[in-house]
Amino acid sequence: MLQQNPLKRKLAAGEAVCGMLNSVPSPWLVEMLGYAGYDFVILDMEHLNVNPETLEHMIRAAEVAGIAALVRVPGVDPGAIQRALDAGALGIVVPRVNDATEAQAVVAAARYQPLGQRGVTGGRTTGFGTLALADYLKQANDETLVVLMIETCRGVENVDAIVQVPGVDWILEGAMDLALSCGVGPDVMHPDVQQAIATVARKTRLAGKRFCAIPRAPGQFEHWREQGIDTFLLGEDRGILFRRLREYRDAFAC
Repeated sequence: MLQQNPLKRKLAAGEAVCGMLNSVPSPWLVEMLGYAGYDFVILDMEHLNVNPETLEHMIRAAEVAGIAALVRVPGVDPGAIQRALDAGALGIVVPRVNDATEAQAVVAAARYQPLGQRGVTGGRTTGFGTLALADYLKQANDETLVVLMIETCRGVENVDAIVQVPGVDWILEGAMDLALSCGVGPDVMHPDVQQAIATVARKTRLAGKRFCAIPRAPGQFEHWREQGIDTFLLGEDRGILFRRLREYRDAFAC
């Protein structure tokens, strides 16, 4: 059955939240992230081939460990958005949103009437029919997070209109693709990229939406906190695991 979204409650209570991008498609790892204290996990289906059954098991693992599972779909794809939410995800993350029209299409796919055009089905989100449909529809609209990624120069240019779209909750930056789009990739710390991210953050907050920051250098987390940012993606599990495993091996000089 669709869970209450712990992210919304923590943020409403004034707490900061931290998440992890999951690129190792394993329910076991998702559950471990929850017990390690992360508040949310973004299950990546943009760059990974994750079968639907595994995705559902990963979402179940998140539920067991009390961590909110969001799914990053391949793009502005209503079918992929609906399937992720029908599997029990508490939100969707959509990459490369370039303008308000695309943002509106995402909201329409993610929310039920009167807020959108999402189609309804039974299954695990309704407790296989044990939750009254009217209650489920309201709960789904209340609990589902719609997160848009701004990771192109065009998206930055249109951010004023994007953040005004009703039904959008968070904006997440995508510095690497943004650097490539701006012609300075892979330098995510390039001044043009950092200025673009700062602009997106400022305009997002002015619109009353949440900006999700990704600290990449010493002092960035503290800087964002001083700016009032309370939502963070702390990196990708695959890269963190690889670096830590290599460091651990090198410590033995073998």
